[in-house]
Amino acid sequence: MKIPLAWLQLSREKIRLLIAIAGISFADLLMFMQLGFKGALLQSAITVHEQVEGDIFLLSPQSDALISMKSFSSRRLQQSLGVEGVESINYINIGFGIWKNPETLSTRQIMVIGFNPKDQLFKLPEVQENLDQLRLSDVVLFDDRSRPEFGPIPEWFNSGKNVRAEINEREVSVRGLFSIGSSFGADGNLITSDLNFLRIFPDRDRNLIDMGIIRLEEGANYQAVINTLKQKFDRGDVVVLSREEFVAYEREYWENSTAIGFIFNLGAGMGLIVGVVIVYQILYTDVADHLPEYATLKAMGYTNNYLLRLVFQQAFILACVGFIPGIGVSTLLYNAAAGATGLPIYMTVSLATQVYILTLGMCFVSGAIAVNKLKSADPADIF
Repeated sequence: MKIPLAWLQLSREKIRLLIAIAGISFADLLMFMQLGFKGALLQSAITVHEQVEGDIFLLSPQSDALISMKSFSSRRLQQSLGVEGVESINYINIGFGIWKNPETLSTRQIMVIGFNPKDQLFKLPEVQENLDQLRLSDVVLFDDRSRPEFGPIPEWFNSGKNVRAEINEREVSVRGLFSIGSSFGADGNLITSDLNFLRIFPDRDRNLIDMGIIRLEEGANYQAVINTLKQKFDRGDVVVLSREEFVAYEREYWENSTAIGFIFNLGAGMGLIVGVVIVYQILYTDVADHLPEYATLKAMGYTNNYLLRLVFQQAFILACVGFIPGIGVSTLLYNAAAGATGLPIYMTVSLATQVYILTLGMCFVSGAIAVNKLKSADPADIF
């Protein structure tokens, strides 16, 4: 079997090859970490959205994201019951309270989600099983994937201990656990009833809600109901969103309306630039060192296109070989970061494919710049 000339040239200088692989792997690592954290940001931001049972959502036009909701009149949600195709309604209130760690007595902000437990609003089985508990006074469910700074609540609860804590200086009882996880906006979560929510936040107006959830009858014309609701609420005090628009609304805020999304994109771009520079230096040096050989090949009748393919083959080999350690180290760091932060950061096929394509592009751009040196490979220089 013939060994490709491109590989023979790269492997001739072992140290240079190792440096090139390390450089590409480092560039891949930068891109993986930045894009991975960006993906974790966007995924964690919509975790609550994905767990809510509903077909159509009503928000205040002043609401930017789940962490900065603005209230609107509950009458608007009640009015939607008069629209043909609407089966039932519910609502969610969201607030941030001060949680006191029952073990250390330190305090930390936690997100509280309140809803009417008259029906199953969440897909979470732990919430569905505890609807009766939520109807009791001062009862909450605790997110077992919240950061450990809130205290060993899951451990105490699973051991059978009666878990009581304080939020906004009001004592509550933890009667169940659920799993959502922390996000860039909230380190921990509680779910409770709408009445308990008002007990925790006594200054909130009971006639105002943060999010209206509408369920449609089976077979209802989805788009027709949305259009009717938009016409009904044409005063502009309520935004009507489909489920897909509801999720996109949150992602749009974090990706384009905050500095976090820009920073992650910038970091990935810097990693790409670092990789281009490193690969260019390797390929340019290799071309310069073998310039007489390239001139000899030209004199033997080989065309410029053949020489260009040779350089691009080297770029392709570097991209493939450098990508392997890059994805391996990144996967290990993802696991460590997920364990330390509770964020949903993990390696996916789409993310690996995206970085691999960027790596190929990075190496081919470097090769395209480096091949300019081949123009000076003139056979007349050596004959």
